[in-house]
Amino acid sequence: MGRRVRAAAGVLALAEVVVFVLVANWIGLGPTILLTLATSALGLLLLGRQGTRALTELRSQAAERRPSGRALGDAGLVAVGGVLMVLPGFIGDVVGLLCLLPPTRPLVRGLIGRLFVSRLPAHLRGPVRVRSARAEGVDGPAPRPERPLVIEGEVLRDDPQH
Repeated sequence: MGRRVRAAAGVLALAEVVVFVLVANWIGLGPTILLTLATSALGLLLLGRQGTRALTELRSQAAERRPSGRALGDAGLVAVGGVLMVLPGFIGDVVGLLCLLPPTRPLVRGLIGRLFVSRLPAHLRGPVRVRSARAEGVDGPAPRPERPLVIEGEVLRDDPQH
């Protein structure tokens, strides 16, 4: 795994240098450096605004005792996007901008989710549906049984391999 990450970082660094040289040849070295500084400043500004929003959302969900999975993911994407925007490089700026802007964040979240799900073994992938073989109605709070409640059923998988 470490070798793949190092190789990907090396390829990304090489691609950033190639894009920088291409942009410098297109608009000149001075404007390219100014553009790089401007995107870093924009990254700092967006990181401040979106980071504050993400942390506020996390705090409010914690105060209301609601699950904060999506808000926590958004805060992570904002952090990664901010770092990518602050670092010099146009490819990182584009990816960072996608992570920082609220309308494009669900796209990035979906891509990352698909990447992780595709790496899971087939038997751990969803969806898993449970069908109850016996169901009893409940009329209000029931007295606590002496032993745990057991619900009989079967697990159905939509996996053609099983």
